[in-house]
Amino acid sequence: MRFFTLGIAVATYRNSGTKGYSSKPSNGFYTKYKNKDKTTTEKKQRRTKIPWTEEQKSVLSAVAQGSSVFITGSAGTGKTELLMEVVKLLRKLHTRSKVFVTSSTGVSSFAIKGQTLHSFIGVYDTNNCSPENLLDMIMGKKRAISRWEKAGSLVIDEISMVDAKLFDGLEFVARKLKGVDETWGGIQLVVAGDFCQLPPVNQNSKYVSYAFEADCWNDSFDLQIELTKIFRQSDSQFIELLQAIRRGQTDHPDLVLLENYCSKTKCDPSAVHLFSLNKDVKRVNEERLKTLNKDVVVYRAVDSGDDHRKDHWKKQFEHGIAPDVVTICEGARVMLVKNLHTWKGLVNGATGTVVGFVEATGVADVCSDEWLPIVKFDLGKVLTIEPVEWHVRDGDEIVARRKQIPLILAWALSIHKCQGLTLDKAKISLSQAFGCGIVYTALSRVKCLDDLHLSGFQRSLIQADQRVSQFYRRLALQHNSRDLDNSCIESKDSSSNTTSHTEKPDMAGNICNFSLSVWVARHLKRS
Repeated sequence: MRFFTLGIAVATYRNSGTKGYSSKPSNGFYTKYKNKDKTTTEKKQRRTKIPWTEEQKSVLSAVAQGSSVFITGSAGTGKTELLMEVVKLLRKLHTRSKVFVTSSTGVSSFAIKGQTLHSFIGVYDTNNCSPENLLDMIMGKKRAISRWEKAGSLVIDEISMVDAKLFDGLEFVARKLKGVDETWGGIQLVVAGDFCQLPPVNQNSKYVSYAFEADCWNDSFDLQIELTKIFRQSDSQFIELLQAIRRGQTDHPDLVLLENYCSKTKCDPSAVHLFSLNKDVKRVNEERLKTLNKDVVVYRAVDSGDDHRKDHWKKQFEHGIAPDVVTICEGARVMLVKNLHTWKGLVNGATGTVVGFVEATGVADVCSDEWLPIVKFDLGKVLTIEPVEWHVRDGDEIVARRKQIPLILAWALSIHKCQGLTLDKAKISLSQAFGCGIVYTALSRVKCLDDLHLSGFQRSLIQADQRVSQFYRRLALQHNSRDLDNSCIESKDSSSNTTSHTEKPDMAGNICNFSLSVWVARHLKRS
């Protein structure tokens, strides 16, 4: 791994800147919907500029210099927001057509406006596939070969669900198809994810290997950094408790708090119910919809795309969160599955209740009854939800579109599907939970303990893979060797714009944040 000084990176970034269907809902209010132009004020509204932390600036600086970077950190540390900014930088460096944005899951690939990793590869079954076999399979796919040959940068999100064999295989393929005897064939690599969350799934083997166990892992990156500033939660006790669960510590004294929350008899009816199994999610949503005893309105997705690659993009939509059919009625609890107005808080994960419908024109392709739902969101906003588009991409090219209303029923969700979301309130059933990281992934969705209702919690469900803990310990040791504390630094004179790129700036003061790698290292040292 080429040595990269974090202090220089910070300085550089500073300098560079089910009832019958009805034609009209019977028990709701409805009105004639008119398409109005956005007001001048709304048109001018822009997203507030994000105040990046020093850690995030160091990542952006490293990327701007052409370095390959691994970004990790707890849930709620802003990895996705940072990754979106990184993609903008990469497109300036390499041009849009040479930057390929991917993720290990369909849900997260839509969140970052990319494609699934397997879609980029052109091979969907990579279990126990050797690098040579992987290359052989790709060699029969002209478009896949073209993507590799053209790639100047590759982004991979949710790396925790990519195993070591696939990671090594991809690096091998990159070298061979780029024809450059250099790690990843000279491709600038940006990888993000939290190994303490959901692990890789290998249906053909009980053994799980993590991407960081790949032979090429350390040689793949100039900078590996853990983001420590947690934005989702602000309660230090809750943060400490979540980190103990993330670490797999079953004897933490604050775990008694979770056991107390299991005894809570009242649960906010607006809370999203999280389950480990999809069948439980489907059952609860269907039961709750039926109990409303209201006429339902059905929305069916309209797909279009390259017919020659229909199997390819159909799989993308199936594994994503863009629904094929949405069935709702007045009183239904729903969730946004796409960012609409970020400055108003109407983002992916925002929950609300359908309070009525409006008659609309131009939507008969999605809803034959030509009705659009009116949703009152829990944050107080009321909005008529119009159809939007999801795209399946092949690099920068849009190969398919899906038009649908961006809502799903939200009485219940699966823990896997909610990874990356922030929920205002959650009821979590853990009786069927299994595997490392799932308890942490579920609990870390909420902002505070008071918004949480638990059932089925047992300390034995808290599991963390020791290999993951050791990885974060090594990460801490690397940071300590660079005289960094908590992986975060501040320049002594943050207002200066004349810091040399070849001189390490003076360091003073540390942001008081939570670093799992440092915490693990200290905990293991004491024990």
